Amino acid sequence: MNTLAARLAERIARSGPITVADYMAAALNDPDHGYYRTADPLGAGGDFTTAPEISQLFGELVGAWLIDCWEQAGRPGRVNLVELGPGRGTLMADILRVGRHVPDWLKAVQLHLVEINPRLRQAQAEILSAYTPQWHAALSTVPDGPMMLVANEFLDALPIRQLIFWNGAWRERLVGWSAETGFEFVVSAGPSPLSLLLPADLPATQGDVYELSPAVIAAGTEIARRIARDGGAALIVDYGRTESAAVETLQAVRAHRMVKVLDDPGAADLSAHVDFALLARVARETGAIAAGPATQGAFLDELGIGLRAERIRRGLTADAAATLDQAVARLTDPKAMGQLFKVLAIVSPGITPAGLPPPGLALC
Repeated sequence: MNTLAARLAERIARSGPITVADYMAAALNDPDHGYYRTADPLGAGGDFTTAPEISQLFGELVGAWLIDCWEQAGRPGRVNLVELGPGRGTLMADILRVGRHVPDWLKAVQLHLVEINPRLRQAQAEILSAYTPQWHAALSTVPDGPMMLVANEFLDALPIRQLIFWNGAWRERLVGWSAETGFEFVVSAGPSPLSLLLPADLPATQGDVYELSPAVIAAGTEIARRIARDGGAALIVDYGRTESAAVETLQAVRAHRMVKVLDDPGAADLSAHVDFALLARVARETGAIAAGPATQGAFLDELGIGLRAERIRRGLTADAAATLDQAVARLTDPKAMGQLFKVLAIVSPGITPAGLPPPGLALC
């Protein structure tokens, strides 16, 4: 049993089972042993690979999208360019490289990175030092003002609560511990008040699991509130679903393989699918405009990833061209990331002139 596991076991033995959200928060964000505090999870040597690490085309198209929104907003002379969970800085480097073609945009942006991992902050500093980034532990400390924000595979790692339909009622699924079995899922003794947040017409059978994330709701609310108040746009890319439903998606990944969720807390990435329907509703009810969700494949196709790849391919060797084609397929093919990953925009009214949606998306 690792140090964090021992600490959690002691906590449960002392005070009783904890929520799945509490378990995730400790496993991912514990100051001393949390996964996102200590590991470099990205790439072939890590635990997973994100879209920006697959091809520069992803970041270039996201950059073009952000610049288009900035122009639709009236080209403000000062704008906060924010990334939540920037990884090694690859996505932001690609975005800013595109920005060199629009000098006024590059002059306008002030770079803000929301990152808690010291190792990743160092990697970001090395690749983005020319743009004098400022780091934050949370979006709340980013200064007020027009904002262009991107969050790629960020919301899926925020803690979730799980409800399970058990003996005719929605009860909370909790994490318990015993010396014989270790960490295990248990069910609360009575119905959970969180069930009041579930869709009224949600069908349920014994054992169905419904996931909801107060942390995702809070993050979406804060993003939408700032954009509605100060102007700007946010592009959220993550794996998830377009309709709220009872489905269990919590997973753990280590070395690019699925592992058991409750094994070795702090040693694996924990994540769950984002409820994009709920996120869009939160944005609208907070006063912003929601566009999407669209599948990642459809979004990138609409932005012209095929044309961009064709231009790059002309100067490549046959092997390099094949590698490029494989990367585009991985990003867009429904059997790879194209269908599972979704894209949602949260924008201010000034970015949708005459009721038109931002590029690649439809208003919802």
